[in-house]
Amino acid sequence: MPKAMMYKKGAVIYFEGDKDERIFILQKGLLVATSTDLESDAKNSESIHPGQFFGSKSALGRFPREETVSAVADCVCIVMSVAEFEQNFSSNKQVIMKMMRVFSSQLRYIHYKTESILKRGPSVSQHTGMLSVAQAFYQDEKWRSCSDVCDKFLHWYPNAPTRAAVEKINAVARPRALRDDAKNAALAAAEAGTAANPALKAFSLPAFERFSKKYIPGQVIISEFEPGNSFYFIQSGDVQLVKCINGANKNLDILKPGEFFGEMAILDNSPRSATCLAKTNVSCLEFNKENFEVLIMGNPQLALILLKLFCKRIYDQHRRFKILCIKDVQARICDVFLMFDELNPMTNPQDHARRFNLSVQDLAHWSGLPQEVTQEEVTKLTKQHKIEVFDNVIIVPDIIDMRRLVDTRTAVRR
Repeated sequence: MPKAMMYKKGAVIYFEGDKDERIFILQKGLLVATSTDLESDAKNSESIHPGQFFGSKSALGRFPREETVSAVADCVCIVMSVAEFEQNFSSNKQVIMKMMRVFSSQLRYIHYKTESILKRGPSVSQHTGMLSVAQAFYQDEKWRSCSDVCDKFLHWYPNAPTRAAVEKINAVARPRALRDDAKNAALAAAEAGTAANPALKAFSLPAFERFSKKYIPGQVIISEFEPGNSFYFIQSGDVQLVKCINGANKNLDILKPGEFFGEMAILDNSPRSATCLAKTNVSCLEFNKENFEVLIMGNPQLALILLKLFCKRIYDQHRRFKILCIKDVQARICDVFLMFDELNPMTNPQDHARRFNLSVQDLAHWSGLPQEVTQEEVTKLTKQHKIEVFDNVIIVPDIIDMRRLVDTRTAVRR
């Protein structure tokens, strides 16, 4: 049962970095949440007022606290476990939707900060932005992706002044896409990702079959800048998230079975913030904007799953943003290995060697660095025996030593 707890003025409810699975509601008094800005190391403070939840994001996502919460005045808080939160609030539409919108705003803010670090440039109109996405795929000779974005552009913006430029690109990309489709689908058939996830079971019921969609490698499911009128749940395969930065598509994330994408546009009526394309053969469930609230409110367990996925996505993007904030180039690249190690921890903690399915190009994407700079640092790390590089595989002989290297170099540069 949730219980009321009293905290005296000056008391700390929890510290940044704590692993704590409690969720709180401030009933009386005033609290302040203090966090560290990753870019400047400055302290940011935000007041928490009666009636507000706090601690829910890290508790639901099962990751360390991102802030320190302390009492500005004597306080009374309702404290509950994740299980108690689920039992008491899973059917409360107002609470669930409010949390989703708060988490959506936080995720969009992290995307904005990521764009800022990657120097996206001035804002552009939606149709101009979609043209730049198509051009970036064209330059990379990603013909299927390029043609799909062009088709979406022509659907949404048939009278745009840049229509002729899009049609010209598509005239080249479409026949090449058709030529490559069969080959890419065959190559990816054996590579499609699978994952154990409780959401997969929840969405495997026959009632969901009418929402099923299939995609082949390179096919664009949603394009950055287009209006958002649906969201997706991955049943099988891998979905790649990319963002067009300064005329080039940069990798943001790889989503696995059991994860959602596209839900931000549903919640805040904004254009798509990233392009999502099939990396392998992909099977998705597509839900539209009209049945979104009906779907999750009629299925409280699905609403909780979606909340937890939001929390995980925020943490993952926050972790990626942390890498981009590191000024030391070598430490930034090394922190990519640490991030993947944290996402996929070894069952035997005594084994310090790690094997990562990463290429130099992948390291460049995740670190936000040019490929030539990344290659130069990879060569240095190889000569120092910090890593061993093979085709699309990089081995770190000692992940503890890698963490020590990152901590040392980032501390020196502060």
